[in-house]
Amino acid sequence: MNNMKTFKDLEFVEHPNHIGGIRARIMFENGYGASIIKSNYSYGGKMGLYELVVVDSDGDVVYDTPVARGVIGYLREEDVTEGMKRIQLLQNVQ
Repeated sequence: MNNMKTFKDLEFVEHPNHIGGIRARIMFENGYGASIIKSNYSYGGKMGLYELVVVDSDGDVVYDTPVARGVIGYLREEDVTEGMKRIQLLQNVQ
């Protein structure tokens, strides 16, 4: 896959739960996606870092992938890109 999405492809918006902070969601061709947030309540948010979770096509968290078994926190921009690349390499959602 030479057309990998990276941190630069994310479009952050105000977090919808009115907790402050920002969130981006992106879907990939394999049917998986990522939700990335940074807020005072996210893992590493107070330090300016991000957290990432794998989601399915409905936006629901997926807990059983080789990428993550839940939320991955304390991520720098380059760590978010690495997580996104790993998600994009997963086999298509059944």
